[in-house]
Amino acid sequence: MYNRILSQFEPEQIKINEPLKKHTTFKIGGPADIMLFPSNINDLQKAINICVEDNLPYFIMGQGSNLLVRDGGYRGIIIKIGSNLKKFVVQDTKIYAEAGVRLSELARAAAAHSLTGFEFAEGIPGSLGGAVVMNAGAYDSEMKNVLESVQALNTRGQIDTFKVEELDMSYRKSIFQENDLIIVSAILQLKRGEKTLIQTTMRDFARRRREKQPLDYPSAGSVFRRPEGIYVGPIIEKIGLKGCAIGDAQVSEKHAGFIINKGNATASDVLKLIKFIQEKALQTYGIELKPELAIVGED
Repeated sequence: MYNRILSQFEPEQIKINEPLKKHTTFKIGGPADIMLFPSNINDLQKAINICVEDNLPYFIMGQGSNLLVRDGGYRGIIIKIGSNLKKFVVQDTKIYAEAGVRLSELARAAAAHSLTGFEFAEGIPGSLGGAVVMNAGAYDSEMKNVLESVQALNTRGQIDTFKVEELDMSYRKSIFQENDLIIVSAILQLKRGEKTLIQTTMRDFARRRREKQPLDYPSAGSVFRRPEGIYVGPIIEKIGLKGCAIGDAQVSEKHAGFIINKGNATASDVLKLIKFIQEKALQTYGIELKPELAIVGED
């Protein structure tokens, strides 16, 4: 079933039965039947066309920072755009960037060009594409505040352009969670600022992250979406689950909103721990916690 896609790409662009734990920040996940590394947007278009025409299941990933892959792996094709689609250009107060570029790299580039508005992204792991899909944010700012437009590939192999007003962005939400569009690039609109002040702000954000977040262990970032008016970490701590573990999956003792991989955690460990936290939060406070991370694959 994979013969056509295997024949259309160079051997170095393809890995067979590739362990996905090597490609996620959680360091968890079974193998993908095929892992494909498109070199450019044309490659991505070609891959999507083949998957759609041949009815092959596929999943697009960037840097794997907000992703939990189940232990059985993925039956289909994982297309990783975070390896190659990461070109960007700074022009005046705008940054034109492909979806695979790391947010932290864009934040540093903005600072180097004395552009302000993107400092919040300094420590957010992952790629631009994933950040747009989730409307990622921190420190009272988010992606919708800096986006001008987004270019996305549709299932017909065509690239559509969306203005930020068309993206229906709200807390950890955008239209890209509800359709088959694949983000390939975006334009950020920033403002002129004082380079020294920008860099000072970024260093302060980095310090705060080191102090508050469990950066010494693999994780997928914050596990749960924040209910309106409620901070998840303190709620989990009040329930008494800080440090709670199932297997090698543990609620971080540094920040209870994170689940960390202490070494050999499985996706099953993480999912059981997520369910346990959800049950306790509902029983204790009547709060329904919903996962923020993407969960794919088979048990």
